[in-house]
Amino acid sequence: MPHARTPGLAFSAAALLSAALALSASCSARAPSSAPPAAADVGVIVVQPQRVALPVQLPGRTVAFRIAQVRPQVSGIIKKRLFTEGAYVKAGDALYQLDAASYQAAYDSAQAALAKADANAMTVRLRYERYQKLAAAGAVSQQDRDDVTATLRQAEADQATARAALEMGRINLAYTRISAPISGRIATSAYTEGALVTANQDAALTTVQQYDPMYVDLSQSAADALRLRAQFTAGKLQRADERSASVRLQLDDGSTYGGEGRLEFTGITVSENTGAITLRAIFPNPDGRLLPGMYVRALFAQGVDEQALLVPQQAVSRDTRGEAVVMVVGVDNKVEQRNVQIASAVGAQWRISDGLKAGERIIVQGLQNVRAGAQVAPSIVDLGLAATSAGSMPATPSATAH
Repeated sequence: MPHARTPGLAFSAAALLSAALALSASCSARAPSSAPPAAADVGVIVVQPQRVALPVQLPGRTVAFRIAQVRPQVSGIIKKRLFTEGAYVKAGDALYQLDAASYQAAYDSAQAALAKADANAMTVRLRYERYQKLAAAGAVSQQDRDDVTATLRQAEADQATARAALEMGRINLAYTRISAPISGRIATSAYTEGALVTANQDAALTTVQQYDPMYVDLSQSAADALRLRAQFTAGKLQRADERSASVRLQLDDGSTYGGEGRLEFTGITVSENTGAITLRAIFPNPDGRLLPGMYVRALFAQGVDEQALLVPQQAVSRDTRGEAVVMVVGVDNKVEQRNVQIASAVGAQWRISDGLKAGERIIVQGLQNVRAGAQVAPSIVDLGLAATSAGSMPATPSATAH
């Protein structure tokens, strides 16, 4: 008689089989964890040398192109002021009219004196011509001939003296009408009608300033100038053609001035008070937007790096010691942390002076997923960055190359 299967034994066998299958599946699931992790995908750029004009930004002040202080050249009472304060005047425009009565009288007197001298000279000249004819016939002595010749010379000298006095009277009379020496904006008048002014006095009647074009005087520290000169001497940088380099202005309100200027002059002495040298630029100012005394910042190229190595700023970080580092992908696609020296900012990139070589691959994308010594899968990316030219204005003031 067959024995009936015990329900408890059947359940135990099933439980053991299920546990064995679960253990097998668990081991199968953990088996792949012993394989090496997949290489991280990163974007890289290949560092290539390029010619970069290095911009320098300097503070400065605007200065009128020409400044003329108006002073009287003869003494007199001001009868009229002939200009509107703050208006634009042209060279030669009348500004003041002095009382000209005494100068008119002096001119008339000199004119009469000249007429008298002319009449006397004409009489003497006729006598001289008659004596010359008589002398040819032997009718007058040599002494008479010499006397009339001397009298003619004296009459001619009196003519010249009277003519000079008349010219002086004309000049003084013209000086009673004081004119603008240059074209430009005229300031307020320091004198009013009825005031007595004297010839060549110290105090100016008013001032005329020419605003178009406009000078901008820039200050550069002597230390920066010496540092640049050392780099020029060592051949690390080439000197830019300052005469043809364009200069851009950033105004005190943060806006950029539309016109471009050029450098005119570089100082040859260092100020004892500020320790800086002065550079002068000239700008067109047809609409009068620039006014004398404005604070500005100027940007221009003072040097050229013919073999500059540029790295996007997002590719550079700082280590625990505060030193600049980049992640370099080696030939075996392993990541190396490299310390670099930053020379200056060029737009959105750093110009690297030490630590990199041309042709090396720098990680610019996926930095958060890599570490030194890790294997990566690099791919070349184009960030659309270009070297900043001297005509562009950086967001923050930059110093010269260090």
